[in-house]
Amino acid sequence: MLIYVAIILATYLLGSLSSAVIVSKFFGLPDPRSKGSKNPGATNVLRLGGKLPAILTMLGDGCKGFLPTFLVSYFDLPSLVIATVMLAALLGHIYPIFFNFKGGKGVATAMGAFLGLSWSLGFILIGIWGGVILLTRVSSLGAIIASFMAPIVTWIVVHDIILTLSATIITIILLLRHKDNIARLLKGSEVKI
Repeated sequence: MLIYVAIILATYLLGSLSSAVIVSKFFGLPDPRSKGSKNPGATNVLRLGGKLPAILTMLGDGCKGFLPTFLVSYFDLPSLVIATVMLAALLGHIYPIFFNFKGGKGVATAMGAFLGLSWSLGFILIGIWGGVILLTRVSSLGAIIASFMAPIVTWIVVHDIILTLSATIITIILLLRHKDNIARLLKGSEVKI
């Protein structure tokens, strides 16, 4: 039991490392928490520094969800531990202890966690996310639709009630983090990439 608590805590701490801040510092870019949309995520880094820093930010954020989820899934730990690890990675990203609990919106970290849980689940959700962005050029819309689909696809692919419940909680968190984007989408004023 103590090992499970240690794994969950380590996952939260890993999630608390802000890829956007680290990558921005490395490339000499402005702090994404104080410039642009003030969101430390890949989309804001794209606007502030271009494609390479944005890709590295997205990969870093995705790995924070992927690595711990993949490892606990690979070692066939109980569903409750896997579900909690997924949430810990996301909450670490959104509320990072190392950055005054002010983090990003969590989409790449969540997608990484889903990929770590199941390759097919992850690729389906990433495909939805990327497909919507390619069609609309609106990053937030891709995130919102992929988030909304996550519990449905999780149930179909993994068919585990605890993991589907975790996916539902992740969806709620992501939608709440995108409430301003949803309002702008409804007004037709959301910024395109």
